[in-house]
Amino acid sequence: MSRNLIIYYSRKGQNYVNGSIRELSKGNTEIVAEFIQKAVGGDLFEIETVKEYSRDYMTCTEEAQEELRAKASPELKRYLDDISEYDNIFVCGPCWWGTFPMAVLTQLERLDFTGKKVFAVMTHEGSGLGGSEHSLKQSCKGATVGRGLAVHGADAAHSEAAVAAWAKKSV
Repeated sequence: MSRNLIIYYSRKGQNYVNGSIRELSKGNTEIVAEFIQKAVGGDLFEIETVKEYSRDYMTCTEEAQEELRAKASPELKRYLDDISEYDNIFVCGPCWWGTFPMAVLTQLERLDFTGKKVFAVMTHEGSGLGGSEHSLKQSCKGATVGRGLAVHGADAAHSEAAVAAWAKKSV
């Protein structure tokens, strides 16, 4: 039986939802990551930055864009150092400027993905998967990158059936 790891970054608080800013008690990506875990089992690993992004959504997007431009590697509160016991790695994040938040890439670059199957999962408000699969191919050397899943953020809470079907088909 294959072992699954779900790595995710999720934004609680102010988020862009169907054209307006709303307060979310749980981030869309966290919801989707939990649906994956429920469907196929596995361990969850939440990426958290030492320096938190602004609570204000618009300021957060500016911070994220600056990190991307600078190819920054934000410091994380904790790191995964070994994924050797896993076969399948789901990498989940919000689509920020067409790809994963830089904090996700900071984590991925520390790991050996040789022989692993990796899947991109993006929550978004219109960007789909963006360049997330390309980012995984660049960051997860030695991995086979499978077909990713894009989940419209505003619909995340109601996406369990679609997420479960995709996850089960992927592993």
